[in-house]
Amino acid sequence: MRRNAEEIVKMRKAGRVVAEMHQRIRERVRPGVTTRDLDKVGREVIERRGARSNFLGYHGFPAVICTSPNDMIVHGIPGKYRLQEGDIISIDCGAIVEGYHGDSAWTHPVGEIPEEARRLLAVTEQSLWKGLAAMREGNRLSDISHAVQEVAEAAGFSVVREYVGHGIGTAMHEEPQVPNWGPPGKGIKLRAGHVFAIEPMVNAGGPETRLLDDGWAVVTADGSLSAHFEHTIAITDDGPEVLTAVG
Repeated sequence: MRRNAEEIVKMRKAGRVVAEMHQRIRERVRPGVTTRDLDKVGREVIERRGARSNFLGYHGFPAVICTSPNDMIVHGIPGKYRLQEGDIISIDCGAIVEGYHGDSAWTHPVGEIPEEARRLLAVTEQSLWKGLAAMREGNRLSDISHAVQEVAEAAGFSVVREYVGHGIGTAMHEEPQVPNWGPPGKGIKLRAGHVFAIEPMVNAGGPETRLLDDGWAVVTADGSLSAHFEHTIAITDDGPEVLTAVG
């Protein structure tokens, strides 16, 4: 579905709330802080901004953010886990304003982290920006996917196959799905008004995943580190616009 200018204005508002959530949470990421503490920061921003959470209650999810440390890829439930020096932590945030959604994820270092972890974060974020650059009128949907995959695999990493990006608007997850892999030149032709959440999930080891017993958290099957970066992006007449940009 393509969004008109008025709808994108509302999505910018939701995106600004999501960006503020990330800013405030990033300020709290340090050794000794629990993932539940970070969720409280996200809740405070949503309440103060008069927004609604699109994570809380989604298929029963019990928090307003996802917190996924180290080998956890996505959908970690905030709780008692206490951040440690050398961890990496993925924070996935969302918000609803005037019926429209924003969704974004960042992976942060906790103190000093190993070189492999630094490289994984840098490559995963770079793959997001390469995917974003392909999000232009006239390109095909899989041009985004191919751009992400090229960056990740050229660095010796792997992309997760079971979990993908997505359309977004009046629902958090809309068609089409936006995989992080695939050949270029396939799928729908991109047009102004398309809004997608592009979200590379990149593993330091193999791409295989495992779902934990809580029914939410997904980890790498081989125990390797994983990073996750995501933005909500609209195609405009002037090119792609990041609606969840921080700062």
